[in-house]
Amino acid sequence: MGLFARKTNRNPTSVPLFGVLLVVLLLTAIFLFEVDNLATQTKTIVGYNLKPTPWHEFPAKKFNNETKIARASKIFQCSYLSCGRSSNEPTPFSNQNENCPAFFRWIHHDLQPWSKSRISYADLMEVKKFASFRVVIIRGKLYVEYYYDCVQSRAMFTIWGLLQLLKRYPGRIPDVDFMFDCMDKPLIQKDESTKPLPIFRYCTTPDHYDIPFPDWSFWGWSEINIAPWQEEFKSIKEGSQRLSWKKKHPYAFWKGNPDVFSPAREALLMCNDTKEWGALIMRQNWTQEVLGGFKQSKLANQCNHRYKIYAEGYAWSVSLKYILSCGCVPLIINPKYDDFFSRGLFPKKDYLPISPDNICPSIKTAVHWGNKHPARAEAIGKSVQDFMERLNIDRIYDYMYHLIVEYAKLLDFKPTRPLSALEECVESLYCFADENQTRFLKRSATLPSQSPPCNLPQQANRQVDKLIEEKRKILNSTQLL
Repeated sequence: MGLFARKTNRNPTSVPLFGVLLVVLLLTAIFLFEVDNLATQTKTIVGYNLKPTPWHEFPAKKFNNETKIARASKIFQCSYLSCGRSSNEPTPFSNQNENCPAFFRWIHHDLQPWSKSRISYADLMEVKKFASFRVVIIRGKLYVEYYYDCVQSRAMFTIWGLLQLLKRYPGRIPDVDFMFDCMDKPLIQKDESTKPLPIFRYCTTPDHYDIPFPDWSFWGWSEINIAPWQEEFKSIKEGSQRLSWKKKHPYAFWKGNPDVFSPAREALLMCNDTKEWGALIMRQNWTQEVLGGFKQSKLANQCNHRYKIYAEGYAWSVSLKYILSCGCVPLIINPKYDDFFSRGLFPKKDYLPISPDNICPSIKTAVHWGNKHPARAEAIGKSVQDFMERLNIDRIYDYMYHLIVEYAKLLDFKPTRPLSALEECVESLYCFADENQTRFLKRSATLPSQSPPCNLPQQANRQVDKLIEEKRKILNSTQLL
């Protein structure tokens, strides 16, 4: 009887304990399965579960250095657990505002196609097929719906710039909904059969509806060690002052990658003769630079020539602002693409135009003229460097602010958070960023502004049209200056 009783007492404790362990293991397995399932479906700012843009293909990103569990955990943590509450209360301004640079009037010009029809939700859904991601801002919170991956870390630093804008002007950014493409070539062409469709990107042309927006590298280009704009411009300007104008090399200089399907850059290789054409043309091998610690690609060390050449790449090139900052005479091979600020430049005042059909002789003529008129050449270099110095990070944020405010006025619907959109915040980007990216993000972080945004010029489309015609006449002129 006692033996039977001892057996009876052991079962009630051992069986439930085993059952509890079994349930815990089962729930853990279900949880891990669901997290992994969610992670394999979540599209992220660094490119997880995203394909490259089909209109500009590039090698898909690989994440071979992560285990499946580590990747799932990171995606879950960064995408769903990083963003908490944040303040959207406006901060008072203590300073007076300034007038915006004249090129800000292009904001009205870029948005003019929708000034009467306005922008509908159907317009956004139609242009979605050309977008890398969609940005929705509601009450100071930023949500992103990802469609395609962006090359390198463009998406991360573009979104970072928007987050810094929200931080700089808290409570002052309107609710807004817009599509963004992070690649280099405009897609929405203007013609009688094409409906105007709004999409933001880093560049545009007179023949496209694409709306230009400050590019990612203003907050740093981590892959090739280019600092955030406020640091990089200062470094370039200091480098430009190491040699006086008389001591600078009296010929033109270009250094870059010609292997990007660029007819202008391929033709430029034929001009590499300082005696014959007055030009030194150098290839930039980024693979070697990465291995060598970027010792030969520092932009501040490339301002020792009186002339610097700008040639577009596959399409628009991010390099223009660095060339213009050198204090040299920019020799610009007649560009097809404009970014948001370059339309404020005037040929033969801020740069010398180079014929794309006659590149080497055109460079030779420009160099000969500049060496014959050194004071006037030096004045051009100084003029455009001053232009770039006025394009400080304050004006970058102001351009973003005014463009988004004016764009938001045109929406004929109330922005709402898309079901598949993820909230992005400073913490979520730090969570996804690698060690090098994190350093760049922190270096470009901003604070609430003490001054209101600059005063936006009133609508002046007639002035813009007149300016376009003046530039066209100058570029078609055979006289250099």
